[in-house]
Amino acid sequence: MSDSEYVPPEVWTWDKESGGRFASINRPVSGPKFEKDLPRGKHPLQLHSMGTPNGQKVTILLEELLALGHEGAEYDAWMVDILEGEQFSSGFVSINPNSKIPALLDVSGDAPIRVFESGAILLYLAEKFDAFVPKAAAQRAECYSWLMWQMGSAPMIGGGFGHFFAYAPEKYEYAINRFSMETKRLFDVADKHLADNEYLAGSEYSIADMALYGWFGMFVNDEGYENGPRFLDIPSYRNVVRWVNLLDERDGVKRGRIVNRDGEKYLRERHDASDIDAVLARQS
Repeated sequence: MSDSEYVPPEVWTWDKESGGRFASINRPVSGPKFEKDLPRGKHPLQLHSMGTPNGQKVTILLEELLALGHEGAEYDAWMVDILEGEQFSSGFVSINPNSKIPALLDVSGDAPIRVFESGAILLYLAEKFDAFVPKAAAQRAECYSWLMWQMGSAPMIGGGFGHFFAYAPEKYEYAINRFSMETKRLFDVADKHLADNEYLAGSEYSIADMALYGWFGMFVNDEGYENGPRFLDIPSYRNVVRWVNLLDERDGVKRGRIVNRDGEKYLRERHDASDIDAVLARQS
């Protein structure tokens, strides 16, 4: 049956995998699929993640905090390979019942504190260390607004455009057109705002920038979904390109974006600053 002939049943049931790259790990129920404890390192913060755009948000913030001298932001970054279904272990589900990366365990106090959802982790750490959220009320409101804008927008880019353009088992013109339009609209929103602002919250670098960087940066740096950047004409969003290039030069961004990723240019796990130093030394 072709897509145009599909008639939804009265009640949907999950009787077969949908196909595509993520078919083996997508399912309509929650909870663990197997028993496995999470590893525990020596640092106050235990991050269980993968270096996707959502995962990069947290490692960038942690590296930025360390650059400011916050020793309490030292962390172990453990790889959770979502393509292999590692997010469905009993240990991971215990700190994130939604089985999505990233998830953070703060073991610095009397009892561990779990934090899940990337935006929540950014807010938790920014509050804990009193950093990267503007003090002025107007700029702080901008920071929070753009952070929530990013959180709501990411599904349109990743699960929407990215899925149907790069990962779906077939190319569906309607779906690609629908999410291409929305992704370009989001770039246009940011581009117009950044025409008059150095950063998303105004003149001050904040967690809002860190949240958006991974998603927009992969398109600007031609890492997004096969031919996706050209397909969407990303270079035409000049203010977004300027902003990404500005963040690219930050040491915290350079360090954070390589963590929990496989490949010679990246670092699968981070347990000490020297782990990142070694990777960056190989690149220079």
